[in-house]
Parts: sequence; structure tokens; C-alpha cells
Amino acid sequence: MPDASSPQTARHAIPTETISTSPPAQVEQTQKVGFVSLGCPKALVDSERILTQLKTEGYDVVGSYEQANLVIVNTCGFIDAAKQESLDSIAEALDKNGKVIVTGCLGAKPQEITAVHPNVLGITGPHAYEAVMDLVHHHLPQPAHNPYIDLVPPQGIKLTPKHYAYLKISEGCNHRCTFCIIPSMRGDLVSRPIDSVLEEAHRLVKAGVKEILVVSQDTSAYGVDKRYATAFWNGMPVKTRIDTLCQALGELGVWVRLHYVYPYPHVDQLIPLMAEKKILPYLDIPFQHASPRILKAMKRPAHTENTLERIQAWRVICPEITLRSTFIVGFPGETEEDFEMLLDFLDEAKLDRVGCFKYSPVEGATANDLPNPVPPEVQEERYHRFMQKQARISKKKLKEKVGKTFTVLVDEIQGDTLIARSFADAPEIDGQVIVTPKKGKKVQIGEFIQVKVTQHDEYDLWAQMI
Repeated sequence: MPDASSPQTARHAIPTETISTSPPAQVEQTQKVGFVSLGCPKALVDSERILTQLKTEGYDVVGSYEQANLVIVNTCGFIDAAKQESLDSIAEALDKNGKVIVTGCLGAKPQEITAVHPNVLGITGPHAYEAVMDLVHHHLPQPAHNPYIDLVPPQGIKLTPKHYAYLKISEGCNHRCTFCIIPSMRGDLVSRPIDSVLEEAHRLVKAGVKEILVVSQDTSAYGVDKRYATAFWNGMPVKTRIDTLCQALGELGVWVRLHYVYPYPHVDQLIPLMAEKKILPYLDIPFQHASPRILKAMKRPAHTENTLERIQAWRVICPEITLRSTFIVGFPGETEEDFEMLLDFLDEAKLDRVGCFKYSPVEGATANDLPNPVPPEVQEERYHRFMQKQARISKKKLKEKVGKTFTVLVDEIQGDTLIARSFADAPEIDGQVIVTPKKGKKVQIGEFIQVKVTQHDEYDLWAQMI
């Protein structure tokens, strides 16, 4: 079970055994690139795009520093811990290889990298695919035409297991939350054309993907920058809007899960699609706090909406909806009254999945200048009170699932045990369903199976295959 308090950032292994398209031994291929992918699912998609381009151009992606002619490190720079992990990864690559190209969110502040690692070959910011390839070309010229290029799969190189994939629908964000520096690194909202998004989703499904996880910085704002322009998909007009996109994705016959959804009024239009089982009844909404005063200080979008009433209305339309959220405790100026308001919100909202972060200053964030910082020991105490309350809520909600049957998607097989997820569980950040398989029944990773829940704890379920 992932720690609910952990940032949604990870070091992603590069599965070279599944993407290698090396020709037979008699054809020499010497242009070899190592890759280190850090950060959130949005950064993961950036890594996948770079890897796909490398393979398309005939470069060989290898799994060790020693084999590589150079190494690309895709960094995260959102919080101090992620920055340090990125700097440490660059140091490791320099030590073990010596030739390193840096990209990603930390690359938006190149001076922070060169101050520590002046010998990197080059630095780009996030989603700068062409700039990364230009640096690769400069330091490692493109190989001659590779007759094995057609072995690059149509869906491109993916770093997730074969049965699920992230689908990034936009870059950047138009909001200026005071604790966040994402717009300074990734810019304002830029939505992908809807026909391009749907074409990618179609390729993923054809390649065997069973679950599509829609990600962006602000998923519900999709299309705002394009004034909801109309495009064409399969001969039909489609508007660049999140509800239109979900309607079309819901026709693909796979699980569709929405992440990073801000609670704008038009999000209400997505709930009937969930009730109709077009998309999964799951919303990842980063509420961040419940005190109007703190939300105003955070400059959070949609903070004036009557959130509790809307949650109640969503549950009337779609009773099985799962709500995930993240919150910040110890934000500058947060009083005990503000914090108690947050705890009361948890009691009333009864959210299914919750993560919590203790506020920490991020260089460049305007919240750093707010008065009345909360002492670390108070932050720590509030964090534990928050997590203890949510653990009780989560355990009670999971208890209600005991005895019920669900469809789950198998992620792993560990001996005689299946590790799976239900519609209520996103990979890596939510709980798991630990399944005892049916005797004599062979099950594969990426397969949907029916289970009956037998036990629970605060985060996970145990079930018997039926």
C-alpha cells in the first residue's frame, strides 16, 4: 500500500527488455542511451515520448550506465525532496557515466543544476522533446537508417505495465496557486487537439491497454485555451472539452480514470457518464483545504463552490463514486480553527482516498512570503491528527465493501496471490485488492476477474476469486 502522504512522484524503471529492438549481432549498433525517469505521471508521459523518439531514430536504449554512450535524466522539481532526488540522480549518472543531458521540471531552473553539476552536457525544461533530441544529436549523432525501426510499437514506448497507460491531454496551468511553481516551469494551459488525444487513446487500446488514466495539470480546464474548438474524429465533429472527451473515451471499451480534476461547475456533467459506466466512477480532486480563509490565501480555483453539497449531489447520481483528494496542513497562517474546519470537512465529506502533505516552502512560490508560518512541530501534530481521522474514515468505508463482488484488474502475480485493483484504486497511489485465485484457474497480468471481498484494513481489501 503506497503511503498516502507520499508525493505522487517516483523513479520509473526503464524496461529495456520490453522495448529493445536491437538487430542481430552482425549489425553493429553503437549509439546507446541510458535513461532515468523521475517525477509524476505527467513527467512519465514526457519520458515515454522521448524514449519513443530515440527508438524511432535508431538509438538503442540500455539499462545500465556502463553500456550507455550518454544518459538522459528527466527530473522533478516541484518540492525540495524531489529536487534533491533529481540532483542526486544527476550526480550518480555523472559518476557512473560522465555524459549527462538533463530535462524536466528542474531543468526550468538550469542555474540550480549547473551550480551543483557544471559538467552536464545540456539542460532543457519540461516537455521539451525536440530540444532534448537536438542535444542528443549534437553529442551522439543519429545512427544510420535502422531496418528494425518498424519494431517500434504504434503506441510508442511505455514505462507502465502493458495493461494500463497514462494519457496526457494538456500541458501547463492557468492558475497561480501560491504554494505551486508549476506554471513557472510548465507554462500556461496548452490543450492537445482532441483528435490527437483520441487517436492516441485508440492506439493504446489496440495495443492491449485495459485502463487509460487521463492526466494533466488541470484536467477539467481541458479546451479552455482553444475556446472549445471543434475537431473531427471518425468523421464526427467533437468539441475540445473534457465532457466530450470522456464521452468519446467511454466508447473504447476500457477503464477510463480521471486525475487532477478541479471542481469547476461543468464537472457535474461528468457524473452521469460515471453512473452510465462510460468512465470509471472515480474523481481525483485536489481540494487542498476546507477553510475559506486558507483557500483564499492559497488562491485555489473553484474555492467558492459549495463542495459538500456537490459531493452529496454526485453521490445521489452515482452512489458508487470514489473520491480521492490531497490536502496541505500547516500552510502559513493556518490556525487551530482553520485546521478544525478541515477535520470537520473530512467527517462530512467522507472521502474514499486521501493524501496529506505538510507545507514546506518551495523556491519561487509566493506563499513563502505569507505571514505567520506554522512551526514544524505543530505541522507534524496536525498531520498525524489528520491521517488518524482519515484512516478511521477509510477503514469504515472499506468495511462496507466486505461481502460484495467487484471486477478487478490484475497488476501482479506473487506466488499464489494476485495483486489487483478495483475501479476505486488508481495504480501506485491508492489501495490494492489482494486476491486468492480460484483453484485450477490460470490468471494473467492485465486480466479482469470477478472477486468477492472477505477482509479489509485501513487501505486495502482481501478477496476471493469467484
